[in-house]
Amino acid sequence: MPRFPQPAPEDLRRDSRPLLGRTALVTGASRRDGIGYAVARRLAAYGAGVYLHHHVPHDVAQPWGADPEGAEGVAAGVREARADPEAVVAHGPGDLTGPTAPAELIATATGALGTGRLDILVANHALSGHDGPLDHIDAAMLDAHWATDTRSVILLVQAYARLRAALADRPPGGRILMMTSGQDLAGGMPGEVAYALAKGALASATRTLATALADLAVTVNTVNPGPVDTGYLDGEAHDAVAARFPSGRWGTPDDPARLLSWLATDEAQWVTGQVIDSEGGFRRG
Repeated sequence: MPRFPQPAPEDLRRDSRPLLGRTALVTGASRRDGIGYAVARRLAAYGAGVYLHHHVPHDVAQPWGADPEGAEGVAAGVREARADPEAVVAHGPGDLTGPTAPAELIATATGALGTGRLDILVANHALSGHDGPLDHIDAAMLDAHWATDTRSVILLVQAYARLRAALADRPPGGRILMMTSGQDLAGGMPGEVAYALAKGALASATRTLATALADLAVTVNTVNPGPVDTGYLDGEAHDAVAARFPSGRWGTPDDPARLLSWLATDEAQWVTGQVIDSEGGFRRG
């Protein structure tokens, strides 16, 4: 006889809709070329209702620009992927740098999803640009990245935890997923000091947050997706990065999305406090 009870055969068979009935907030999901969109589609395909946060002015200011079909076009692509046609897919804007904005977003998303709870938080948003090497950065750059990339995420986690703690019944499946950028790996990110510091803080906080939320039946993990082709490089620079992958290609948004969506399922219930690199063998340095 086995020492511990073993799963029943039916529990070993993969459920094609493992997130049926659960709800998720995905931040930074404003472009169909982005990781947030790919994650949201995966979660919806697994059965979850999804609220998409976007901050279009950020994209407008970048070389790649905003999605040509706007936020509703992004939401339509997520609805198309739904495994449950009744699952809610809603969206709304938000500049998360304000001190109260993260808590307001949690409340808005929870209300829009209509269940009175939020099961999955995917903090995918980040500030692009406004950075540089050590000799170039200044206090304003450091503060801007801290406010967007770190402080807003911690405040989102705080608001999520408070919502979870207020539930009379805390169902299993609480998940917090954060994003980092491999700044602690070989070579670091000397050309993006402000961004690397802000994202590094999330990696450092992962285990602390996992311990803090364990009593709420919530796992906390952080994913480093490595270089993902979201349209920010082209030409020779694009080819040079591709050559550093054993496969000869960049990561696509769906590459990290597969890992992130799996971490949201019950199959990953014993994984918490981890910073996971999903880089396709990318050679650094």
